Amino acid sequence: MQKQVETSRNLNHLEFKPTNDDFYEARQKKTYVWILKHLLYRNNKIFIFSWVILTIFSAIVYARVKVYLGEAIGSFTAGNTQDLIFYSVLILLLGIGSPLLDLLGNVLREILAQRMERDSRNELYLNLLGKSQSFHDEQRLGDIMARATNDVRQLNFLISPGISLIFESVINTIVPIVMVALIYSPRLAIIPSIYSVLFVVALKQYVNSLGPVVQAKQMEYGNLNAILNESLSGIEVIKGMAQEKRSIRLYQKQAKKYLEIGVKEGQIQARYFPLLMVAITITLSLVYAIILQQRGEMEVYEIIGYMGLILTLYFPTRISIWAFALVKRAIAGADRLLDTMNKSSEIVQMDNSIKKNISGDIEFKEVFFSYPRTENLVLKGVSFSAKAGETIAIVGTTGSGKTTCTKLISRLYDVPKGQILVDGIDIKDYELHSLRNQIAYIEQDIFLFSKSIFENIAFGRVTSKEEVIKAAKDAQAHEFILKLPKQYDTNVGERGVQLSGGERQRIAIARAFISDPKILVLDDSTSAIDSATEENIQRAISRILKGRTTLLITHRLSQIRWADKIIVFRLGKIVAQGSHEHLLKTSEEYRKIFLTRFDKTLEELLEENN
Repeated sequence: MQKQVETSRNLNHLEFKPTNDDFYEARQKKTYVWILKHLLYRNNKIFIFSWVILTIFSAIVYARVKVYLGEAIGSFTAGNTQDLIFYSVLILLLGIGSPLLDLLGNVLREILAQRMERDSRNELYLNLLGKSQSFHDEQRLGDIMARATNDVRQLNFLISPGISLIFESVINTIVPIVMVALIYSPRLAIIPSIYSVLFVVALKQYVNSLGPVVQAKQMEYGNLNAILNESLSGIEVIKGMAQEKRSIRLYQKQAKKYLEIGVKEGQIQARYFPLLMVAITITLSLVYAIILQQRGEMEVYEIIGYMGLILTLYFPTRISIWAFALVKRAIAGADRLLDTMNKSSEIVQMDNSIKKNISGDIEFKEVFFSYPRTENLVLKGVSFSAKAGETIAIVGTTGSGKTTCTKLISRLYDVPKGQILVDGIDIKDYELHSLRNQIAYIEQDIFLFSKSIFENIAFGRVTSKEEVIKAAKDAQAHEFILKLPKQYDTNVGERGVQLSGGERQRIAIARAFISDPKILVLDDSTSAIDSATEENIQRAISRILKGRTTLLITHRLSQIRWADKIIVFRLGKIVAQGSHEHLLKTSEEYRKIFLTRFDKTLEELLEENN
């Protein structure tokens, strides 16, 4: 019970807390501890134990085949037909048995590798969901995607074939040397034993040289992927401003850096000294065996069996150059994953946070705010209140802090000074899911998921098709949806690219309608909709606004007029509050906005208002 409480507190570095985070403590330690935790997670230990046993047996069987091959040749030269048949059958059976053991071992290691990738991928995804908005603001999406795809994939390769080949190499080095000492003579094991010691020393130097290069390569790959992602995301801007050549130069420059790191890695691998060492070892072993044979201390068939065992050393030597490179890439990838996951969220949810249905009262008390890692104050002592059910229109010039102000209500960011209250309670005291689930945003820049229209409107809520259709009708989206090939089952494409701006906004409005929020934020939400459609949507919005607190960011006079109160922002401050008519008479900033926008005199605007 005490452990569960401690785990709950440890998870406060995340906004969204998974039910259980079994890897939290391991993430706070070294990378190797985290990898080991994944390796031994749950019943993985059974797979590891079974695979180890199978690998050892396979190595012993394979080595015995080499010995029996020498024995079979000895029987053949001696004319002993009975023994020759016995060894031939034995070699056949063992020759079949060894690959079967390898096959079963490969299945187990693949299962283990796939589990490792699955668990680490799930862990990373949950962790990213739990990061605060400020974290995501600072990340390059392409680099995050590189970590979530390539780096996580490397953890699969860490097990299969990385660690598995290294373990097989160790076993296939030890077993032949032991068999040489036990079956032939301890003297014959001296040369391969010396080679093994030198091999370990050379391998350590190789791994130490390779490590920094591999880590740098992973970093450059992330940067390369980030440039590619930004270019594809902003392809309209690139083409519209004829900046293809500039984008190509930028990408090629980064690709050259990645190439140079790759060449450096290749140079280190090309100087892999153990390949020369094993060749010398094989030659010296053969020469020593021939000397012993000339002395009458060894038979020819024993030399054949002995050299068969020595030649098995070539495989672990050759494969280690590749296997250790895989392991270093995986460790570098794991370092990058832990670097991402261990970054704390700036939004902390208290253990005793409040979970309740809100009415929608909002109050800002002397709120100051600047975005993380910046010193420029976006909000400067903002204070206002909105009663439950009221509609508050927020106006101001670009960059005055209107959107920032509304985003703070759902606690996407924490304010360094001042208070934001919902129903008289500081939003820091609310459970984040409870608070955010009762607030809906409809912004000018609409984000739709690459799913069907039905799924985008329902957005994870248990909703019938009739409810979705009703919401679509209220948002004036039903008619254009019926004209689509699959109607509500039509996939909108990534970010809704298959729909026009106005169609995307109407889908987003329908999504907000169906979420039934207590607080609704409309940030220029009808900017891409024609006047006739907007009028119908406004009537639908006016119906759904009843009983909800609405913050309306707009410069459309038709929307501002039916607001209960209008707030005027300028350079991060509230410079005026009141009704449309009152502000036209008393606020210079408000008059400036509308006189310029509509190119009318004050008398004409006041007359229209009446």
